[in-house]
Amino acid sequence: MPRASRNRVATARVRLEPASARGQAEFLSAVRRSRRLHGRWVAPPATAAAYGAYLARLRRRTHVGLFVRRRDTDALVGVVNISEIVRGNFQSAYLGYHAFTPHAGQGLMREGLARVLDLAFRQLGLHRLEANIQPANTASIRLVRRLGFRREGFSPRYLKIAHRWRDHERWALLSDDWHHSRQRPRDETRA
Repeated sequence: MPRASRNRVATARVRLEPASARGQAEFLSAVRRSRRLHGRWVAPPATAAAYGAYLARLRRRTHVGLFVRRRDTDALVGVVNISEIVRGNFQSAYLGYHAFTPHAGQGLMREGLARVLDLAFRQLGLHRLEANIQPANTASIRLVRRLGFRREGFSPRYLKIAHRWRDHERWALLSDDWHHSRQRPRDETRA
C-alpha cells in the first residue's frame, strides 16, 4: 500500500501535500496570523522547535500530516492530521484539523477533509476515524456533521489545550458510512 504522506490529492479548489520542513516558515506565519481564529480550540506548533517535533512524529507509521493548499494561489489553507493509527483488529485513528486565517469559512477545509477521508479509508485502509471537539466549537462540529460523523459521547477534561484540561465531544465516522455517503446523490448528503 502506498504511503499517504507521499501522495498529492487534488480537487477543484484545494490540493493536499505532506507537511514538510520546507513548509515550516509558512506554517509558523499562518499560526501567528490565526491566533484569534484558533483561540482556545487548538494549540498548533508555534515555534521552530515545536514544528520540528511535529515533523518527527510524522515520521512514525502511526501519524500522517497533510497541508491543505489552494490550487489557484498555493496558499496554505489549513492542516489535517491523522494520528495514533492503530492496526490489527482496530484499524482506527484520530483526526485533527484546523484552518488558517483568512481561509476559514470558505468551504476549503471541507473539501480538504473530504479528500483526507478518502485517503484514510481507501489508501490507508482505516475502518474508523474519531474527531474530538470542544462543545462550544460550533464551526468544527458543523463541519464534521456535514461530512457524516456521528456524535458518540462526551469526555470531560479530555485534552489539555492552552494549559487547561478541556471537555470534548467525541465524533466518529466509519469507512462503510463514508463510502455509502459518497455514493448517494449530492442533494441527499446536504446537512
